[in-house]
Amino acid sequence: MEAIIAKIKAEIAAIEADIDKVANKTARARVRKATLNLEKLGKEYRKVSVK
Repeated sequence: MEAIIAKIKAEIAAIEADIDKVANKTARARVRKATLNLEKLGKEYRKVSVK
C-alpha cells in the first residue's frame, strides 16, 4: 500500500511541475497522461484499502 501512495505522490508532483505551463502543448499532454495514471492508481488504492 505504501508503494501505491508513493506512486500517487510522484504523479501529483509531476502534475504540479507542468500544470502552470498552459502555453506548452507538451506540458499539457504530460499533465493529461499523469491524470490518467493517477486515476489508475486511485483505483488500485481503493482496492487495497478496502481489504
